[in-house]
Amino acid sequence: MQRTMKTLVVACGAVAAAFGVGAGTTPAQAQGKTITLCWAAWDPANALVELSKDFTAKSGIGMKFEFVPWTNYADRFLNELNSHGSLCDLIIGDSQWIGGAAENGQYVKLNDFFKKEGISMDDYMPATVIGYSEWPKNTPNYWALPAMGDAVGWTYRKDWFARPDVQKDFKAKYGRDIGVPKTLDELRDIAQFFQGRDIDGKKVYGASIYTERGSEGITMGVSNYLYDYGFKYDDPKKPYAMDGLVNSASAVKGLEAYKELYKCCTPPGASNSYMSEGLDAFKSGQVALQMNFFAFFPGLHKDPNVGGDKIGFFVNPAGPAAQATQLGGQGISVVSYSKNQPEALQYIKWFSGGDVQKKWWALGGYSCAKSVLNDPSFPTSAPFAKEFLQSMGMVVDFWAEPSYAQLLQAEQKRVHDYVVADKGTAQEALDGLVKDWKAIFKEEGKKF
Repeated sequence: MQRTMKTLVVACGAVAAAFGVGAGTTPAQAQGKTITLCWAAWDPANALVELSKDFTAKSGIGMKFEFVPWTNYADRFLNELNSHGSLCDLIIGDSQWIGGAAENGQYVKLNDFFKKEGISMDDYMPATVIGYSEWPKNTPNYWALPAMGDAVGWTYRKDWFARPDVQKDFKAKYGRDIGVPKTLDELRDIAQFFQGRDIDGKKVYGASIYTERGSEGITMGVSNYLYDYGFKYDDPKKPYAMDGLVNSASAVKGLEAYKELYKCCTPPGASNSYMSEGLDAFKSGQVALQMNFFAFFPGLHKDPNVGGDKIGFFVNPAGPAAQATQLGGQGISVVSYSKNQPEALQYIKWFSGGDVQKKWWALGGYSCAKSVLNDPSFPTSAPFAKEFLQSMGMVVDFWAEPSYAQLLQAEQKRVHDYVVADKGTAQEALDGLVKDWKAIFKEEGKKF
């Protein structure tokens, strides 16, 4: 979703306010063709501005950037698409938008262009092709080039784990050495251990997790538990058949486990937390563990207070049924209402190049190209590269149906009511979710 990155709350402290309409052009470029790329305002967007200077130097095509904070990202650009606006020639849109944008004719279908230019989806990680490019899913119909890979991962206070007093006390309590959790149960134990503990005279807490109600936060968080406990969106042999999959006994246990983590081990006032709240909690030294998207890990590693040798990274741990994580990230699409489609397509061709993808990763973007991710040197190219690569091999995404916003709102309410507001049981929450989703799909004319 992402993101996965999505209808989100404030994503990062470094919002690129400077990159509004018109940013990134020169007087010489303004005399020729200029195209506008639309995305969210965050660190990877800054990296893309730097990267795109090479495109202008090579093509002579100027670049403008419309970057909007995550709080307004979905509203701003979905309104632009729905109103047939021509502001955006290129858009890096959420994975969930792909179904609606394809069916409503808002994105240019790229199959013929890819074939003409020799761009193969086999050159990208399969999960990113399915998540960011295809509609309908699992069919060779492409509406975007995978652009920004992302997934939910975890950070931890490596320096706290290394303290002799922590190691001694943890082993005495749990009978094993403290280390990177391999299972969700181990993660809970670590969070419980640190909850209320004194570290250098300061009371700290276990974990910052996603609980936000207004956009997509708690769904992006609880998914990492539901998937690991066996939750399935529908029957792959019978699409939209959800009974016994969304609300299975094992999925119920997953939802209960997420609530247990929230209740036992989060900081005070964590009832509406998402990306920015997690970053704040970790940077301020409040928590031992933090759930967040990999896109923020480069900045955290550079943080003077909690980065460097103090921070460690790990993938979402395994549950009783599986090991999976929530997909984030986006693809880059050509807007069908653009008056500069040839130039926008030229950018897509350039961006797909192997050398460009390598530089994209080096600057702080997250390439989806196999040539980058499968390079033998990739796992050691950044402190979190190995974990990112592992995560991208086990990602699962939310619905990408044209009605995804309604589907998302339904889950947000059902899950938040149970986990945070203490309303009803986990079984009632997931049974209600099945009921909600059936009603939405029935209205769309789906058969199940």
